[in-house]
Amino acid sequence: MAVEEEGLRVFQSVRIKIGEAKNLPSYPGPNKMRDCYCTVNLDQEEVFRTKIVEKSLCPFYGEDFYCEIPRSFRHLSFYIFDRDVFRRDSIIKVAIQKEDLQSYHNRDTWFQLQHVDADSEVQGKVHLELRLSEVITDTGVVCHKLAARIFECQGLPIVNGQCDPYATVTLAGPFRSEAKKTKVKKKTNNPQFDEVFYFEVTRPCSYSKKSHFDFEEEDVDKLEIRVDLWNASNLKFGDEFLGELRIPLRVLRHASSYEAWYFLQPRDNGGKSLKPDDLGSLRLNVVYTEDHVFSSEYYSPLRDLLLKSADVEPVSASAAHILGEVCRDKQEAAIPLVRLLLHYGRVVPFISAIASAEVKRTQDPNTIFRGNSLTSKCIDETMKLAGMHYLHVTLKPTIEEICQSHKSCEIDPVKLKDGENLESNMESLRQYVDRIFTVITKSGVSCPTVMCDIFFSLREAAAKRFQDDLDVRYTAVSSFIFLRFFAPAILSPNLFQLTPHHTDPQTSRTLTLISKTIQTLGSLSKSKSASFKESYMATFYEFFNEQKYADAVKNFLDLISSSGRRDPKSIEEPILLKEGFMIKRAQGRKRFGMKNFKKRWFRLTNHEFTYQKSKGDQPLCSIPIENILAVERLEEESFRMKNMFQVIQPERALYIQANNCVEAKDWIDILTKVSQCNQKRLTVYHPSAYLNGHWLCCKASSDTAVGCTPCTGGLPANIQLDIDGDRETERIYSLFNLYMGKLEKMQEACGSKSVYDGPEQEEYSTFIIDDPQETYKTLKQVIAGVGTLEQEHAQYRRDKFKKTRYGSQEHPIGDKSFQNYIRQQSEISTHSI
Repeated sequence: MAVEEEGLRVFQSVRIKIGEAKNLPSYPGPNKMRDCYCTVNLDQEEVFRTKIVEKSLCPFYGEDFYCEIPRSFRHLSFYIFDRDVFRRDSIIKVAIQKEDLQSYHNRDTWFQLQHVDADSEVQGKVHLELRLSEVITDTGVVCHKLAARIFECQGLPIVNGQCDPYATVTLAGPFRSEAKKTKVKKKTNNPQFDEVFYFEVTRPCSYSKKSHFDFEEEDVDKLEIRVDLWNASNLKFGDEFLGELRIPLRVLRHASSYEAWYFLQPRDNGGKSLKPDDLGSLRLNVVYTEDHVFSSEYYSPLRDLLLKSADVEPVSASAAHILGEVCRDKQEAAIPLVRLLLHYGRVVPFISAIASAEVKRTQDPNTIFRGNSLTSKCIDETMKLAGMHYLHVTLKPTIEEICQSHKSCEIDPVKLKDGENLESNMESLRQYVDRIFTVITKSGVSCPTVMCDIFFSLREAAAKRFQDDLDVRYTAVSSFIFLRFFAPAILSPNLFQLTPHHTDPQTSRTLTLISKTIQTLGSLSKSKSASFKESYMATFYEFFNEQKYADAVKNFLDLISSSGRRDPKSIEEPILLKEGFMIKRAQGRKRFGMKNFKKRWFRLTNHEFTYQKSKGDQPLCSIPIENILAVERLEEESFRMKNMFQVIQPERALYIQANNCVEAKDWIDILTKVSQCNQKRLTVYHPSAYLNGHWLCCKASSDTAVGCTPCTGGLPANIQLDIDGDRETERIYSLFNLYMGKLEKMQEACGSKSVYDGPEQEEYSTFIIDDPQETYKTLKQVIAGVGTLEQEHAQYRRDKFKKTRYGSQEHPIGDKSFQNYIRQQSEISTHSI
């Protein structure tokens, strides 16, 4: 979600790797171990939770988390909890201030865990006005009266599920303390107080007329206003502290009133905290990104340069290839580059071009696409983006069953536990490998078009380069689809959202053995058993030395790398995608038929959507996939039934009720996915039924009336719908700007190659430069485009700095900025005098 500012959008995102904790404090008692989990919090709002690691003081989590941040925040916090509620004394945390996140950017860092004190768990801000006025009493004595007006608070924490806040306002000094209290505001963490409290600041000196109050400095410096926020609690332990604010009265020395927003601060209670070493540490890798995205026209020069990369001869002279050359890590370049090219439909020609160039540089067919080149990283990223749904449909059911069944599949005799049988384990593992191998090799028709087109180009380039090697056309494709797609997903299903967390040790071991076997099966290695270092794996692999496995792999690779897009119906056996009982309403195909509801068995393949009385019966109705114009939810008011959706056809809609909301979503998603390439898909639909001569939603009387509501996007057929092209161009600009020194060094290398034809200088040897003149030309254009954008960003920063006012709602005064604010206001007051 973007925050709109003047002339641009601001996006915040964070990618976190939660590694492990070490040396957690032991539990005092006979069982010193803990069952701990870790949470990720924006301030105090939990946004992610790891799985529980049992009986450990050094728990390994190994979990990744990514999110777009939809709101402002002060701290990114990590809490470690003990599962046992009676051990909640073990809550400890790491808190990183937002402004400090860049200093830890993309680095594995050990953070010392800190004790969680309820008084230090503070968030939110308060709007306050202080006004000092001169008052002459009836007796003629002059005094100074302070008015403290507390307007409101925002973003207070919710404590134990509720927040009933109130504030106390105290004028405090060495010899006095006077406190007043607001009303309690029920059930809100954004209370509107708007209350004023008056305090007398009595002066012992005689009255004298002056335009400004002439306070004695030591008196003013000793007084302060303190605002404390509390949550009114019915518990016997008393009200919970929410935060405080302390403002010295010297801020009124140069002006009679100040109004500002302030961040609430932890209470300074003088308590001694535990040493950080006493509580252990947590290993984290945090990547916080803030993208400032201008309107589209600002990016046109750089974007156009990137989009024509596939047409540049040679491709190594293109802007996109140059990005890969200057970035420290090829994946760093591939992520925004692939997303941008996918958005504009240019990813296939670019990957085809760089793959062809890489193949020409490869001398041994056995090492084709084995390095971490720009080609490999771009294909990896494309498969992650375009192939995730395909991966889930193919692998998730079997992976879930493996995780739930919890069978032992250990085949290493050394690691067998007492009571386990090697032959039984081996048979269980063989069955799992067989099942996963079968679902993969029969999934070719579901492989996304963009992946198939890329695999076709890889196959052609490899076959042309190594004409004597008949297997290279297969290994070029299998090195990606098996080695970099299916095998890693089986090995670490949580990284591909196939499981919510990383699996337990026993299941992880089973998946490791399956992944190794699938990887070897897919590689079409001529010496299969010899490819394993472990003798027990070589023995196990004897099960799969039959020719039928190699044939199945080749048929699968032929299918996903064939020229053009295949007609799914050319495959003899349709692929079953989903089936189950649901309730359907009669479609009214018979003029006088009853439009009642009946339970039917529904079956969806890549060819058709059918229903019958029971599983295995002949279909009562068959809807070809190409006849599905839309799949949408049906409003409950239509038939007063929950979990209903509609499958819209050219002449009528089929109304269906699923068993629950989860199942309804699953059916809608898969039906949308399988039909979304239909040319006649609708853009609008009726969210309610047509009953009693009119549509319930828009009241139109004709049953053929055009829909009244836009169709939902569902699972987009075209990945570009999920990508912001301007944001990706901004990220590419940021990378070019970060590595400007390398761009300039690459320019020098082009000049050196153009005028000197001898041995290449060592400092330039890391760059691939096939055509120095063409590469120099592109570099010049890139540097010019990046320079123009940098000027726009610099101007934006200058303008924002001029408009920034400490103490505004957008920029509250915090602990670090408070002294600067006082100094700033003092200078303003001095100049105004």
